[in-house]
Amino acid sequence: MKLLVTGASGKVGQTFMNSFMENPQFAGWSVVALCHNRRIAETDRIQVITGSLADPATVEQAMDGITHVLHMAAVKETPDLVIDVAIKGMFLLLESARQSSSLKQFVLVSGDCTVGHVFHKYSTPVTETSPRMAYPGCYALTKVLEEVMLEQYQFQYDLDGCILRAPWIMEKDDFKFALSFGPDQFGGPEWPTIIGSEKANEYAHKKAVPLMLDAAGAPLKRNFVHVDDLVSAILAAFDNPAARQSLFNISMNEPVDYSVVAEYLARTRGAEIAEIQTSFHSNWLDNSKARQALGWRPDVDFEGLIERAWTYKRDPDDPRKIWYPG
Repeated sequence: MKLLVTGASGKVGQTFMNSFMENPQFAGWSVVALCHNRRIAETDRIQVITGSLADPATVEQAMDGITHVLHMAAVKETPDLVIDVAIKGMFLLLESARQSSSLKQFVLVSGDCTVGHVFHKYSTPVTETSPRMAYPGCYALTKVLEEVMLEQYQFQYDLDGCILRAPWIMEKDDFKFALSFGPDQFGGPEWPTIIGSEKANEYAHKKAVPLMLDAAGAPLKRNFVHVDDLVSAILAAFDNPAARQSLFNISMNEPVDYSVVAEYLARTRGAEIAEIQTSFHSNWLDNSKARQALGWRPDVDFEGLIERAWTYKRDPDDPRKIWYPG
């Protein structure tokens, strides 16, 4: 078997490559990593091809003899790259896949940005049949289009595709800094836009943690997944008949409740709690389909998310970076 991986040098990609290469189930597989800005090391089982997804010749070279595709490469809020990378790149991969005599499966890693996570209100848990409602910005739009493109190739050409839809992906000490009010904050929301710079600085000085309230005034519930759990879902989907032409929500069993997190950190770390009203909506990304069909289970719950983040020691040569263009 020969696997093409896009996004191999990213957060999920690096964890995936380590797990995949160490897993005896895939000992006979080789990997082609299509890289752009960043490269990974080549080995006797890993071939690296450098180029752009928007280049037909590069995609043709990368797809030669491929049996499985794992597509994870993405662009964030980078409008000048959206069409070339996210749309044209996905189209070139799918066109090559449908014409391939060797291709067995195409796996796409998507995100809950396709259902708007905290930006849109759902009256019931978000399942795989819930409507797609992207939040503002080009990144969420690209993930919606990628999901739809793969689904249409399944209808048009009976392509064996699988979509794994993940919420905010945590690794290392990400979750600790996702709750920071200081300049070291990871991700959003940008506190000065909600509570003002003065209040944000005050909370940062106190090392407070946010207890965000949703639009209804209740503690916000938001979906997360640890990168290890997402990788285990990817591995569970490979060559799994239950994954054929299916979409799965890959998330923790329950959304993270910001009041429970704040109370836990106040009790275990002495953190001060900062209650903050927001316009966000609490949603529940239901993972029951993946648990039933794939036999997959997430190992990291909210306590695990906290303890892993607060006890992680980051090496000096492992600075925190947020990479946008693939």
